[in-house]
Amino acid sequence: MVRTLGVLNDVGCFFLAFLLTIIFYELTIGEYYDGQIHQSAAIILTINFLLIRTSRDGYAPFKGQGEDVGGAAMADFLLATTLTILVVMQLGRLAEFSLGLSLLFTSFVIILLFLSRIAFRRLAYILMQRGFIGQRVAVYAESAKLAGKVTQLINLERLPHLRMLGYADERQQKNEVTDGMVHLGGFSALLDLARTGQLDQVILAVPRISQSRLDEITEALSAASIDICILPRETLELSTSYRVNYLGSLPVFAVWQQPMRDIDGLLKETLDYVLATLALLLLSPIMILTALAIKLESRGPVIFRQIRVGFNNNEISVLKFRSMYADLGDVSGVKRTERNDARVTRVGKFIRRTSIDELPQLFNVLKGEMSLVGPRPHATMMRVGDKFYFDAVRGYAARHRVKPGITGLAQVRGLRGEIATTERAKQRVEYDIYYIENWSPLLDIRIMIETIIKIAWDKDAY
Repeated sequence: MVRTLGVLNDVGCFFLAFLLTIIFYELTIGEYYDGQIHQSAAIILTINFLLIRTSRDGYAPFKGQGEDVGGAAMADFLLATTLTILVVMQLGRLAEFSLGLSLLFTSFVIILLFLSRIAFRRLAYILMQRGFIGQRVAVYAESAKLAGKVTQLINLERLPHLRMLGYADERQQKNEVTDGMVHLGGFSALLDLARTGQLDQVILAVPRISQSRLDEITEALSAASIDICILPRETLELSTSYRVNYLGSLPVFAVWQQPMRDIDGLLKETLDYVLATLALLLLSPIMILTALAIKLESRGPVIFRQIRVGFNNNEISVLKFRSMYADLGDVSGVKRTERNDARVTRVGKFIRRTSIDELPQLFNVLKGEMSLVGPRPHATMMRVGDKFYFDAVRGYAARHRVKPGITGLAQVRGLRGEIATTERAKQRVEYDIYYIENWSPLLDIRIMIETIIKIAWDKDAY
């Protein structure tokens, strides 16, 4: 059903885009055009796009947040557009096309494909809640803690079509609730759910199980009509994202890969420089007024510099508007900023709350030290509880495989501001690593838009 809805969604985007194009063109430009030839080209373009998406398995069920913003769909649309233009050129009909109408159509298609992929997830969630689509999933794990870890990783993927029923282990008692997970009972209870048609998929998270016991479990479950998945031990580690690649026909675990390689790296650099330059031009009046306000309220420099950890664990000097009294500021980052912190000035409270204090980091972006979107850079001596960040969170260094950002996925997912507990620190690192492994230009744009919206009511910034 997900595949079918995906195809219908894209066909609807092309159809609606064509209608909007005709209406907008008639109301604005109004010049003569050959409607028949433009309609035929739109149909050919739609077919090309659907064939390319299908050949690339673009309508597979949800694979996670990285896909929902449509980066691959945009690339497929550009390829389909190129192929359609070549077909038209071969037929010798290119001169008969209206450039304005064609540009309007492609623009409307891109916008609708992008927006529909965000709305599509919401639609799938509603259909799942009403029982039309979805998979009922249970986890068979060694412990409640490990089952909670599996659920946390699945929730991070933001897959609305999965409904977690709970977890089972070797114990027999039922209906316990641990970390939000319902205990279904032992393996026999799990098998009963499968046989009575109340379960669609079982995830096995038993990294230390013997091969003979694993064979028994899979053989027993295979008698029921359900999906059986084994979650490898490596995927439960936060240090990296494991993927299955192929060397020829040989499947292997790719335990470490360079993120944002080749054209992706160039695309992100270009996006950073262009948008950072535009932001500086547009926001320069606010930055000038902020500098004057800081200078008038308290003595000291307008800019606060702090050494933080950047790309490849190299140290960089991060710029911020000074928000504390000059003699009370902490360059090392050992002391966290707390709510109602006496060190913060009146101007500082406002600019921290609205994130205006971060605007000088646009110069860090232009210097090539930072990106607009990425894991937030931390001070070298930053602590979580009584431990340094890199000691408190396993796999912490993996977030430095890309340039740090002014904003990031963790910040728009509710992890902005003070991180006082190890659990919240781990969640932030999980989001950072997920962003690295699922980057796309449209994901960056989405995070920037969400950041602007988030600033309006975020209570965690102070």
